[in-house]
Amino acid sequence: MENKNRYVRYYDLDWIRVLAMLMVFLYHCSMFFNSFEWHIKNNIINHSYIEIFSLLVGNWIMPLFFVISGISTYHALNKRNSQSFMQERFLRLGLPLLLGIFLLSPPQVYIERVTNNQFDGSFLKFFPHYFDGLYLEMGGTGNFAFFGHHLWYLLMLLLFSVVTLPFFIKLRKKVEHRIFGAFHYFFLPIPLLAVALTVNTIVNLASWGIIFYLLLYVYGYFFFAKESLREFVRRIGVLSGCLSGITTVGYLIWVMYNGFPMNVSLNWVLFMILRVVLVWNVLFFILYLGDKYLNFSNGTLKYTSQASMPFYVLHQPIIIILGFFIYNLNWAVPIKVVFLVPLIFLIIMFLYHFIIRKVNLLRVLFGLKSVKKNEISSGIQPPV
Repeated sequence: MENKNRYVRYYDLDWIRVLAMLMVFLYHCSMFFNSFEWHIKNNIINHSYIEIFSLLVGNWIMPLFFVISGISTYHALNKRNSQSFMQERFLRLGLPLLLGIFLLSPPQVYIERVTNNQFDGSFLKFFPHYFDGLYLEMGGTGNFAFFGHHLWYLLMLLLFSVVTLPFFIKLRKKVEHRIFGAFHYFFLPIPLLAVALTVNTIVNLASWGIIFYLLLYVYGYFFFAKESLREFVRRIGVLSGCLSGITTVGYLIWVMYNGFPMNVSLNWVLFMILRVVLVWNVLFFILYLGDKYLNFSNGTLKYTSQASMPFYVLHQPIIIILGFFIYNLNWAVPIKVVFLVPLIFLIIMFLYHFIIRKVNLLRVLFGLKSVKKNEISSGIQPPV
């Protein structure tokens, strides 16, 4: 993996990315029904199985994305120089982000304002007000979602790429031949914990702060991309799975019975230690399962790898828009779940399969590479 002249495709990372996208979709569907703050809420809140699912996923899903992004950056810089790397980043991250900011975010903000009694009128009347102030928090007064709502991940990844690239290039040779072992497994969570206990509130996004995500992105590049880590994961996988289960149960019991500690205290410190240990071991366990069961390719992986970015870009606005039409209906929660989740999935896949992937302009706007007409008609997919 460290040999710059040799590139090995690890398909398990592609599978993990695809499955993580699906998990984000289900997580955001659950946000419509649970008690946590979100852009629109169902008229009946589910405090049991849906809320438990949200708690199970919400702690580690975005850390996983940033680790995988760091690994992908390592391999991308193995294949291209820094200039072409940044050009691709701006195209494949920046264009979907702009699409989200100016086309997909306005209806989301409008629905949030209407359902929270902050605006009364049609979407056409609201749209000029979309540019009134910066959207900084749910329920706030600013409307312009400069980060694209759920596409904040693309913005952060773009910023991280710009900030870290000079250091990645300069320090690469000093660390790429070091062997990942038990020392790293026990030491690397300490900086994560230090960040969680000090600056985690700085631009807090989806449970963790921007510095926490940046550190995981750096770890992905310098440590998780190493072949020696993959070998270590095979030895530590069962242990990390056990620790993941124990800390997850502890986390669920804590939150369900005591809630989230809001003030700095001994309980808050213990809670953050529990969360960091949980995230760290879940990352290793997922990589272990991927290496053991998912290191293969087939037509499904090729198709879903291409579809994952458009799927990610589209999923939240469609959840919110469809949720807007049913949130006040007197349907039982299970009925709404069975209605909403499959329908949203089918709509997104219909848009991707029949429209987005067949129109080059849309492909580029949704973060895909353009293809020739004969490649579209023959079903040939370009490399991810």
